[in-house]
Amino acid sequence: MTAAQRSDGLRAAMRAWTSGVTIITAIYEGEKHGMTVSSFTSISLDPPLIIISLQAVSRTHELVSRAQAFGVTILSADQRDLSERFAGQANASGDRLDGLETETFITGSPFIKGGLAFLDCRVTQSINAGMNTIFVAEVVAVRGNDHENPLVYHDRQYRTLQEP
Repeated sequence: MTAAQRSDGLRAAMRAWTSGVTIITAIYEGEKHGMTVSSFTSISLDPPLIIISLQAVSRTHELVSRAQAFGVTILSADQRDLSERFAGQANASGDRLDGLETETFITGSPFIKGGLAFLDCRVTQSINAGMNTIFVAEVVAVRGNDHENPLVYHDRQYRTLQEP
């Protein structure tokens, strides 16, 4: 099996993996940006650590690398439009945060109001991983909202959880 076939196989297999949807945001010297990311998970509660994976050529990657901090907004079911905007699928200006209500916590990373939960993070380690970088980060502030239905992504489509 060639490397291209393995890559295509992995892409197809990952369509079976259901994940939540986040927007990663960062700011460095006044420049801010964000992108939709599903490569996110917690790895430790003590200390509180999470990881994200960002494509090395992305603008968000550059800002996270320089700032050594980022914000994670976990999206609620009614924020599909934001996910598409930050994934570059919707027509958005150069500043994807333009016109959105945001707030900041400790690191100065912008958070989009209305999210399900917010994690303010400081990078503790960066690991090169193929075309991506894995950022290990300590959660320095966290806040949740009272939304109960997250936005999820499965088989290349947005979904919501349904109560039984």
